[in-house]
Amino acid sequence: MHSYLDFETSIAELEGKIAELKALAGGSVPISDEVKGLEKKAAKSLADLYVNLSPWQKAQVARHPDRPHTIDYLQGLITEFSPLSGDRKFGNDQAIIGGLGRFRDSPVMAIGLEKGHDTQSRLKHNFGMARPEGYRKAVRLMELADRFGLPVVSFIDTAGAYPGIEAEERGQAEAIARSTDCCLGLGVPLVAVIIGEGGSGGAIALAAANSVLMLEHAIYSVISPEGAASILWHDAGRAKDAASAMRITAQDLKRLGIIDDIVPEPVGGAHRGPSETVAATGDAIARALNSLRELAPDALRAHRRDKFLAIGSSLPG
Repeated sequence: MHSYLDFETSIAELEGKIAELKALAGGSVPISDEVKGLEKKAAKSLADLYVNLSPWQKAQVARHPDRPHTIDYLQGLITEFSPLSGDRKFGNDQAIIGGLGRFRDSPVMAIGLEKGHDTQSRLKHNFGMARPEGYRKAVRLMELADRFGLPVVSFIDTAGAYPGIEAEERGQAEAIARSTDCCLGLGVPLVAVIIGEGGSGGAIALAAANSVLMLEHAIYSVISPEGAASILWHDAGRAKDAASAMRITAQDLKRLGIIDDIVPEPVGGAHRGPSETVAATGDAIARALNSLRELAPDALRAHRRDKFLAIGSSLPG
């Protein structure tokens, strides 16, 4: 049974009725036709609902606890994965995981922000909010990939970098800046995928890439809708208004030239078809890497530089 979002009440009711009827299927009452009718109605209602999601509703879908996480993408796409730990300076931050492996038989370095899927794993991974040692680990892994000529694939899913006092004491802003600078300076292809939330500098530190992909119902922004509402209107309750104003959806960001491609999700969101989502993401990553493989190191750096300098220089009408 899915966890339903607050705007999915009608779907929850229909699917609840379907489940009740199926539970009675062993009885003497013929209900197969009624079940089929309800299933058809539920599928149409779900499709109609998800084709017209508002930015705030997309934010809720992007945060759905059952969406596939970085670990799911690593398990589904990266074979012979060997995790690498630690920043060689302070410690190992579990909010960022990464290591060597093979993507469709080619060696890659895979790095991602992991939120966790239950209480224990969320605490272990600090809800995907990385500390400075996490970004320094990412820099170490990206530099290792650069040294051996391996493409880098990053998976982004974070509300933002960890804002705690100890993170600031250990140089959070500097660590994020150095990770962003490392992305921009790589002489190997870098493909980033926003799989859920792409929040603030905590996301861009791993997403200053040659190709930025984004799932259909993911969000990507400089600040959370709640944070923006608190600053602009001193009222976090106006997050819905902020989400609409900030252009945080994949569709808006593609029109603005912030991202390069949108990965389609199953009807009802990635959490309703995790394996389909992972497979579609793999296809998108393969296309992006194939378009970059023949570029020399200097050309890859120039590609990134030109890409980010062009953002905002011309906006669609």
